Amino acid sequence: MKVSVTFLKYKENLKKVIDELEETNAEFLHVDVMDGKFVPPVVLTVPEIKEHLMHTKKPLDVHLMVEEPKEYIDLFANCHTEFITIHAELNQDIRFLIDYIHSKGIKAGIAIKSETTIESIKAYLEVVDYVLIMGIIPGYGGQKMIPETVSKIHELKMLRDENKYHYVISFDGGINKETRPLLDELDIMAVGSFITMSDDMQESINIIR
Repeated sequence: MKVSVTFLKYKENLKKVIDELEETNAEFLHVDVMDGKFVPPVVLTVPEIKEHLMHTKKPLDVHLMVEEPKEYIDLFANCHTEFITIHAELNQDIRFLIDYIHSKGIKAGIAIKSETTIESIKAYLEVVDYVLIMGIIPGYGGQKMIPETVSKIHELKMLRDENKYHYVISFDGGINKETRPLLDELDIMAVGSFITMSDDMQESINIIR
């Protein structure tokens, strides 16, 4: 199982956190982007993205929690980006945005909030590369996992196996050494404060694997 490290919460300055994460064996940096509209907080501004993420060594796993994703897709197309994920709950043409991400040579993902059902995204599963299940309320790090969200992992795995879809399954929110045993069917864990608030990020990554 791969680890994608998110940094909604961290002890030191952002540059120090990213520099330290670059030296770990985590596969991705999970970048949460918020506009203050789709979800209330604003975590990374466009200048901060350009300053800290344009030249990362690790591939980026970008999670767009914004009402107008297109400009951010353009921005991250110029970074070392593996995935760009948009939210199913957007009042937008989701299929167009998935195709637009693909047109940039980047893998496209769809994310669902904790209350959103798998049924509501079935129409996109044949074309996406990545499905992100939110195990918490989006926007705030350090929350406890909502237990009911875990069953979506198995549901997505069954649909993938039955239909020979190619997406990977990821889960974001409340992952720590106590909740980790619930997530064995995942492909990617998006883990935040358990790693970034620790004294040894690599050791925390080892534990969570």
